[in-house]
Amino acid sequence: MAKLGVNIDHVATLRQARGTVEPEPVLAASMAELAGADGITMHLREDRRHMQDRDLALLRDTVRTRLNLEMAPTQEMVKIALGVKPDMVTFVPEKRAELTTEGGLEVKLAKDELNKYIRLLQDGEIAVSLFIDPNIDQVKSAHKVGADYIEIHTGRYAEARNRKEEEREFNDIVNAVKIGSKLKLGINAGHGLDYWNIKRLLQITEIEEYNIGHSIISRAVMVGMERAVQDMVEIIKTGSTKNF
Repeated sequence: MAKLGVNIDHVATLRQARGTVEPEPVLAASMAELAGADGITMHLREDRRHMQDRDLALLRDTVRTRLNLEMAPTQEMVKIALGVKPDMVTFVPEKRAELTTEGGLEVKLAKDELNKYIRLLQDGEIAVSLFIDPNIDQVKSAHKVGADYIEIHTGRYAEARNRKEEEREFNDIVNAVKIGSKLKLGINAGHGLDYWNIKRLLQITEIEEYNIGHSIISRAVMVGMERAVQDMVEIIKTGSTKNF
């Protein structure tokens, strides 16, 4: 069965909106783990718009499953990761004006830099994943630069406006996953996934973990963190939304 990584960034978004001390991302992470999450994901952005360095340090001390740190591939961020030692680093592109990550890394265009940072992290016993679009060239480039994992960007699939678009995006994901699997890359997926659109992706058995944040945190506002995580775990486990 695929695993669930819960991204808790938007707990920090709520906190930062008021500039106060609550809600507490560390507490949210603990509740997610107790509810069945297999890992915790957080994105430490260069602009620190939501998660802060303090959050990363506390999460490293308290997460009991796996801590996945999303970050930009920069010297500053690599230095932070080597100091904190998350279980995994996922390199993602960043733009200061974006509301959320808009697409995958252009791996081929930054291959030398990525290879250098990947080696540094791996030497520090940190697994490295690259967040990429479901594109065969990007998958092959991720393999060439030495990544341990890829995370397939599912945003275009999640935002498909009709069945035709969804079919095209789904097929792109399937093809990218198949190539990644043949290249012996670990395969994760995430971005824009919710309690309904994840169901079809569960057919792709090579996907090892889904990283989901916004939809879980949004549901948690209404029903609580424990229920929101348990519901997603159940869907991943059964492939069914009939009880949801």
